[in-house]
Amino acid sequence: MYDSPIFLPLREQHARLRNGSLSATQLAESAVAHYASRGAQDHAYLTWNGEAALQAARATDSVLAVGGDTGPLMGLPVSIKDIFAVPGLPTYAGSSRRLPECWEQAGPMVTALLHQLPSVMGKTHTVEFAFGGLGTNPHWGTPRNPWDKNHHRTPGGSSAGAGVSLMGGTASLALGTDTAGSVRIPASMTGVAGLKTTGGRWPTRQIVPLSSTLDTPGLLARSVDDLAFAFAALDHELSGVRTERSSTPELADLTFGVPERFFWDNCSPGIAEAVREAINQLEAGGARIVTVDLPGTDEAYALFQQGGLAAAELAAFLNTEMPEMIDALDPNVAARIKAADDMPAWEYVRRRNVIDLLSVAAAERLAAIDALLTPTVAITPPTLTSLEPEGAYAKANMHALRNTVMGNFMGLCGLTLPVGKDAAGMPVGMQLLAGPWQEARLLVIGQAIENKLGRGHDILGEPPAC
Repeated sequence: MYDSPIFLPLREQHARLRNGSLSATQLAESAVAHYASRGAQDHAYLTWNGEAALQAARATDSVLAVGGDTGPLMGLPVSIKDIFAVPGLPTYAGSSRRLPECWEQAGPMVTALLHQLPSVMGKTHTVEFAFGGLGTNPHWGTPRNPWDKNHHRTPGGSSAGAGVSLMGGTASLALGTDTAGSVRIPASMTGVAGLKTTGGRWPTRQIVPLSSTLDTPGLLARSVDDLAFAFAALDHELSGVRTERSSTPELADLTFGVPERFFWDNCSPGIAEAVREAINQLEAGGARIVTVDLPGTDEAYALFQQGGLAAAELAAFLNTEMPEMIDALDPNVAARIKAADDMPAWEYVRRRNVIDLLSVAAAERLAAIDALLTPTVAITPPTLTSLEPEGAYAKANMHALRNTVMGNFMGLCGLTLPVGKDAAGMPVGMQLLAGPWQEARLLVIGQAIENKLGRGHDILGEPPAC
């Protein structure tokens, strides 16, 4: 499957589109062919846009043929999480009902993307209102993690279809969002790379909100280098920051912090071992490894277990904007929202203040290192049947989100890349956390790590379901 042009690195797709050895139509046709052969099995998309994407790709080729260039993402097949408003495509946000038409008017993120004329292949499944880390959805079904052909395992959430679209060959780049790990968890669980941006760097307007405080748009791709390419293509227009691409550093010039506790607790068999081995390889390659524990992790996790900010902020959005949706919510989502009903105003303000203090302390602690290295997700992607007993979903969901939520509660940017497989044969991700607004630097650090360890397909091979 990896011999398809859609699996070429994004920089190579970009170059070939411009030298005429590859066309946008060929890329879109490749995505459509993969969807035809795997679409029902993968279940990555709620709304498939293949025919319209082919038409758009043919038009893009006409522009390329006369020397036109609308941006680095021109002609590349892209999937978009179904909480982004996209003109001409319905938005459900994982709910059972189509949202009002106002949620089909593009915001800044989608506008910046569409200006470059990519081929939008469709809108991928999400947990209802993005409120969950496993990727399940009782309304529309749960995308299948491609790494287990015998059991239906979760793909990670809430950007549940994003990683699956990349592994299934129906997209070269995926747009997701991350409020507590919703980009990094599906990236880790499906064996791709994912970037969580700093809160406030990229605008969230016309992205259906989960937490107005913590929501961050993000990207998923098959490698860190692909993420760096896409980030550079979008960031200046979205953030106003013009960042020159810096050269990839040598490992010998990097200092990584590795926490002694919290992130390593109760990992499924093989996860901690795979990440430790990756860190050992980095140290053998010249990187300096020091012990660094983030301050306040226990306090932050306790706050998250109490509902954090998301439960209250989503409840506020639904009650004021879409009260008719509340009675039809996924029971797992409804239970988490209901927990916020009795929260007094002073408690919400207290939680906001705690998060502000945690963010200051974390930025100060990370200033002395290039990045903090941890396992991205502590658990093997669970099977759907294992989540059926009473309380099983809540326990697994909280465990899956534990490591990634620290990046959100502490105002950091984050990256995950695949580093191996666990004892169940499922992908393992390593998380890199850095201070706010350090995305460009974090990506070149990630590229240095990727150069040492290899890209995801080099480490993992092809999924057995392929």
